[in-house]
Amino acid sequence: MSKLDSLDLKLLLELVRDPRSQIGELSELLGVARNTAQARIRRLLRAGALRNGGRELDLATLEYDVTAFVTLEVVHRELDGVISSLRTLAQVLEVHEISGRGDVWCRVVASDTPNLQTVLRAILRIKGVIRSETVLVLHEHIPYRTEPLLRKLAGGP
Repeated sequence: MSKLDSLDLKLLLELVRDPRSQIGELSELLGVARNTAQARIRRLLRAGALRNGGRELDLATLEYDVTAFVTLEVVHRELDGVISSLRTLAQVLEVHEISGRGDVWCRVVASDTPNLQTVLRAILRIKGVIRSETVLVLHEHIPYRTEPLLRKLAGGP
């Protein structure tokens, strides 16, 4: 897909904010014709920038090709501050407090490995972070999903 322009990015942002947004609402909110908004969304879906009917983004289309899972060891009395600081880093997609080895698990994206190193350095500068362990994602075989679980709970196949 060719580079996304500001309208594409604004559409994606609104869809992330409210995946149930209607074309009419989006066109009015962004000040574009309804047909323009609809054509852009259709193009984003065809190109794979939007997946799962428009509810998920393919971050590679935003030029974030590197995904990493980062396990942090933190000073426990600083945990709340660490989590607050992680929240300010746009490239940190998820943060979970975990049991076992490490205290906090993060999913992080980067445009390339030097950018990942920059993000990791920012994380290591957070007060209370003792050390990190990073694992790079090579390939996503099964994306985040809930449908099989819901199907099982509903008694289906």
